[in-house]
Amino acid sequence: MNDSNPDSMPEAALFTDGACSGNPGPGGWAYILRSLPEGEEEVQYGGDPATTNNRMELMAVIEGLRSLSEPTRLTLYSDSQYVLKGLSEWMDGWKRRGWKRPRNQPVLNVELWQELDKSREIHDITTHWVRGHNDHPENERCDRMAVQARDEAARGG
Repeated sequence: MNDSNPDSMPEAALFTDGACSGNPGPGGWAYILRSLPEGEEEVQYGGDPATTNNRMELMAVIEGLRSLSEPTRLTLYSDSQYVLKGLSEWMDGWKRRGWKRPRNQPVLNVELWQELDKSREIHDITTHWVRGHNDHPENERCDRMAVQARDEAARGG
């Protein structure tokens, strides 16, 4: 996290999801960024014709973070254990080992994790897991947008 006082930072909630048909295959990502306490929302989605589900989950978070214009105290909501554990548990160890997993295996999607690491230096990020496909309104919205983006990517659009 940066050196800014988290108490003076603006606050936001970021809801994300990724989708992929095949792994690899066409994929999509989506996010809802909600400023707090105002509740104003920014919604975006995008896709890739040849990707993996984990890359799409990461891209949803990265794109949401890219849209922030200043250091922010952010609560990230995701149904991806890969993303959340990577941010909260695994990343510091990967960095200490030169972006290697145990047994000297390379970190998959390392360039995306490194971008997320840079965002951790700017923003105060707290992670929160939500169960996917369990009537969580924002997760359901993100899922629908990510599936739409996946389908558009599969059609070449």
